[in-house]
Amino acid sequence: MPVDFESYHPTDLPDEDTNGRQILEFLASNSTLGFRPTELAAELDIPRGSVGTTLRRLEERGLVRHKGEYWAINAEAYDAQTASEIGLQAVADQFEGDYYDRNPDWDDDLPDIDDGSGSGH
Repeated sequence: MPVDFESYHPTDLPDEDTNGRQILEFLASNSTLGFRPTELAAELDIPRGSVGTTLRRLEERGLVRHKGEYWAINAEAYDAQTASEIGLQAVADQFEGDYYDRNPDWDDDLPDIDDGSGSGH
């Protein structure tokens, strides 16, 4: 699928609604803990066979790490940019379908406070 080249910003994050994103978000929200693949499969309702493969792919991207059979978020790679991308998507998901989402031009008639014509103080 073609993309608008100027606005496209690639990321190392897995696509939304994928096992990789689910695992990454779960590990990020439990950043001080390590989990076995079986625990992740049970917690996230992902087939056990998919968890191992997905963890290895996330490890190749540097997003997760492991010690023995326990896997955790790679806090050094999971920086503020990554956290903000996931956070912004979570906010977008939460408000999907609200007035502002259904009316993308909601701000067209707002005064421009930078041009001096607004009544701001």
